[in-house]
Amino acid sequence: MIATGKGTQFAAICATSLALLIVGAMFAMLINNIFLIPIMATALALLPFVYAKSTIYYYDKHIEEEIETALSIITTSYIRSDDIVSAVKENLTYLKPPVNGIFRSFVGEATAIDSNIKKSLHRLKDKIDNAIFKEWVDTIIACQDDRTLKDTLLPVVTKLTDVRIVNNELKTMLTEPRKEYFMMVAMVVGNIPLLYLLNKDWYNTLMFSIPGKFILAVCGVTILVTALLMAKYTKPIEFKR
Repeated sequence: MIATGKGTQFAAICATSLALLIVGAMFAMLINNIFLIPIMATALALLPFVYAKSTIYYYDKHIEEEIETALSIITTSYIRSDDIVSAVKENLTYLKPPVNGIFRSFVGEATAIDSNIKKSLHRLKDKIDNAIFKEWVDTIIACQDDRTLKDTLLPVVTKLTDVRIVNNELKTMLTEPRKEYFMMVAMVVGNIPLLYLLNKDWYNTLMFSIPGKFILAVCGVTILVTALLMAKYTKPIEFKR
């Protein structure tokens, strides 16, 4: 959350989560279903963290897109000039925040603070948590001692493109299963008010009898667990070194 510029909101997210936990527990007590208390409390308490995770995901996606552009043009310039500082400096105008600020900081450190390029590159490496970016910086560091290694830079940059293409294909493939899952959840939840309209005796049995309350709790647990599993198994792939 700090990297996204919303680090100060973490306390607010935790407070909101606590408030929603209480709301969920109170709602379960309001409908007089003790089996649903932990389920509703947990489900609502997780919502702020789902929002936070979504924010981080879109931030990481934006970073990866900007890194792909930045590394591509900087690598092309570096292969031509053999000077990483000059290669970064001449392309700063083409870079967008927050990547622009990170590389601008590198140029400032390398030219005004510490002339040791390797040290500046190591500091640059720690500023972005991306395995391909770190591999690229490691290759640049190795190039400071052996210029012939420049030919290995473009294949490293290509990995970012490959990961993006695979993630886009994966997203397309998973769109339909996700849609079907949410439709099934909507059908399960929607059956409760539908049952009220069709047969009030069945509705009363479901809502007010012990077996009915237990069935609602089982449905709630199933929805919560399957939602967490869906989020786990449909998340974007990440490159691992």
